[in-house]
Amino acid sequence: MDLRQIRYFLVLANELNFTRAAGRLHISQPPLTRQIQQLEADMGVTLFERTTRGVALTQAGTVFLEEARKIVALTDQATHKTRLAHSGQMGRLDIGIFGSATLNVIPTLLIELRKSHPNITITLQNTTKIQQVEAVREKRLDIGFNRVFPEVPDLTVETVFIENLFVAMNKDHPLARRRVLAVKDLQNQPLILFPNNVRPTFADTVVTLCRNQGFLPTVAHEVEDVMTCIALVSAGLGLAVVPESAVNLQLPGVRYHLLRSSEAKVDLSCVYHPANSSPALQVFLEIVRKMRTRKIHLVAE
Repeated sequence: MDLRQIRYFLVLANELNFTRAAGRLHISQPPLTRQIQQLEADMGVTLFERTTRGVALTQAGTVFLEEARKIVALTDQATHKTRLAHSGQMGRLDIGIFGSATLNVIPTLLIELRKSHPNITITLQNTTKIQQVEAVREKRLDIGFNRVFPEVPDLTVETVFIENLFVAMNKDHPLARRRVLAVKDLQNQPLILFPNNVRPTFADTVVTLCRNQGFLPTVAHEVEDVMTCIALVSAGLGLAVVPESAVNLQLPGVRYHLLRSSEAKVDLSCVYHPANSSPALQVFLEIVRKMRTRKIHLVAE
């Protein structure tokens, strides 16, 4: 039995006449007759019986009619889904995410993907930068997002967004009266750095920024993530330099002030395997590149 025979059967079961069925199939009657006879031989049953007006379904034919409809429907559905997957309209995308980028940039990208390709299944894994690189290399992740990626010659790293830096501080801090700060204003101030995992990290960007202005930062605390960092700022335990994405994290008593310096910027980049030909990944990369082209800015409230 093959799919063509099943489709021929369905047409004949609908018409109950070989001549009309052959006409609908755009074939002559003998090939249709042969295919139906072969189908019956393969199944070992009689599906049609001859009548004065044409043919009629036997009891076995009536049962097979329902099953044949299901088979064709499933086949058509499988073909449709396969074509969608091939064009990037359907599929699965495994994405590595982290900290502050989940507060704005990554949700914006995912919303755009969901709008244009609602049939793509998205899974998110919160992982460190090194874990992302390893997972992308081993094809356990399609793409990862992070900052300050190390050199990974076998993978592709693309800049998604360049963010301004802000200083987070408690509203009662003396510097809170200023709207804009210079890097020098951070000298001798207790700073909270993050993340404190495998270097290089965003924390190194902050330290380098201070060194380039001729001083070493006074590090009060080093914490794992931006949420913990801002919680300590809210408690008045220090100041923190944060990417613009973090401004969306509103905790009691925390104020954000733009850090004015041509160096006060940080990247958000993505990493993926150049040999990954997943149509879903290619569609997502197009969205990422459009975001970069449009230069979407995160607005600090």
